[in-house]
Amino acid sequence: MKKITLPERPHWREHAKEVGFTFADMHGEPYWDESSAYAFTLDQIETDLEDPATELHAMCREAVATILTTEHLLDQLGIPEAHRDLVADSWKRGDPEIYGRFDFAYDGKGPAKLLEYNADTPTSLYESAAFQWQWLEDQLAAGVLPEGADQFNGIHEALVARFGEVFETGSDLHFTAVSGNPEDYGTVEAMGWAAREAGLGAHYCDLEKIGLSDDGQFLDDESRRIAVLFKLYPWEDLFLDDYANHIQGSGCLFLEPAWKALLSNKGLLPVLWSMFEGHPNLLPAFFEQDVADAMAGKGAASDAVAAAFGRAERELEAGHVRKPILSREGASVSILKSGEIIEQAKDTDYSHHPRIVQAYAPLPQFDGFRPVVGAWIVGQTCTGIGIREDRSRITQDLSRFKPHYIEP
Repeated sequence: MKKITLPERPHWREHAKEVGFTFADMHGEPYWDESSAYAFTLDQIETDLEDPATELHAMCREAVATILTTEHLLDQLGIPEAHRDLVADSWKRGDPEIYGRFDFAYDGKGPAKLLEYNADTPTSLYESAAFQWQWLEDQLAAGVLPEGADQFNGIHEALVARFGEVFETGSDLHFTAVSGNPEDYGTVEAMGWAAREAGLGAHYCDLEKIGLSDDGQFLDDESRRIAVLFKLYPWEDLFLDDYANHIQGSGCLFLEPAWKALLSNKGLLPVLWSMFEGHPNLLPAFFEQDVADAMAGKGAASDAVAAAFGRAERELEAGHVRKPILSREGASVSILKSGEIIEQAKDTDYSHHPRIVQAYAPLPQFDGFRPVVGAWIVGQTCTGIGIREDRSRITQDLSRFKPHYIEP
C-alpha cells in the first residue's frame, strides 16, 4: 500500500459538474482529491480486504441472530421496546439487504482492523462506485497510470445484480432522503441508477414529503403508493418518528431492513468481540457500562466480561477509543492513550448515548494524512473499496475522498 503523487485530470471539475457530482468541493475545501492516489497489490486487496470483509459480514449476520434472542443486548443497543417486534419480524421474514460499508484501519502489512460497520445508511457510494472508476479509465487513457493497472471496484455492477436478484423486472421502487443535502442525494441517485439498470422503476421523493393514506399506506408526493422504500435515513431516527408506528401495517418493504439497526450500531463491536474473541480483523471492544459493572462485581455476565476484559486490558490501556453506540461521521468520539485524551471530536451531538470502548488501532500516515479504507458489501459479498483520509485521527464528514488502483 503506497500513496502516489499523480497529475490531476485537466478538466475533472467540469466533468464532475456534468455528471452531478456537486459535492466534489464542500464548504470551500476539496472533498474529492486526485492529486494523489493509493496503490495496492492484488494480494493486499484480495487477502487483506476483500475476503475478510466478506467473512466479517457473515459474522455480523450471526450476531443479528444472537442479539434478537438476548433482551439484555437489545437494551444495550438502545432498540426501543415498542419497535423490537418490527426488527425481529424483518429478520424472520428474510427482508433483503442491499449494501453496507465496513471501515478498516489498514497499513498494507498487518490484518485490516474493523473500526465500525456502516450497515444502514453509508454514504460516499457514488464517488466509490462511479467517479473513481472514471478516474481510473481517464488516467489509463492518458498514460498517467501504468498499463494493466486495475481497481477493486465492482460496486455498481453488483448493485445492479442485487436489485435484479431481489425484485422482479418492472417493480416500482421509491428512494428518499432529507432534502437539501447534495451528498445524500448523490448516494440515493447512485442507488436509483443501479435499480433502473436492473429494469426497475425508480422514483425519488424528499423524505419530508412522504405521506400516509387513510388505510395506512405510505404515499409519495404524487399520492402514489410506496411498496418498496430505500431510505437514506437512520433507523435510530426513524424509530423516534411518529411514522414508525405505521410501518408494521403499511405493507411497505424498507431498504435497508429494520434488522440492519442492529448492525449500524457501535454496540455491534463488543457483541462481535464476545462471539469471536481474538479474530484477526477485530479489535477488543466492550460496553463501557459492562466494564464498570464487571470491575465492581455487578451484573449477570460480570465474570465473563471481567475475564475477557482482563485478557484485553493491556491492549486497552495502551490506547482505546470511546464511541457512543449511535454516532456518525466521528461525532462524540475520543481517543485515549495511557489514560490521556489525545484527540476528540469537536462535534458532540451524540454524547448523550451510552458508549463502548474499543482498542485503538492507529491509522497509518502518508504525507500527514491518515486513510480509512471503506470496504463495500453488496448483498453478502465485498465488491470494492473507497478511501477517505484526514489529518485528524478521527475521520469526519469533510475528510477527503481519494481514488485507488491495483498495481499491474
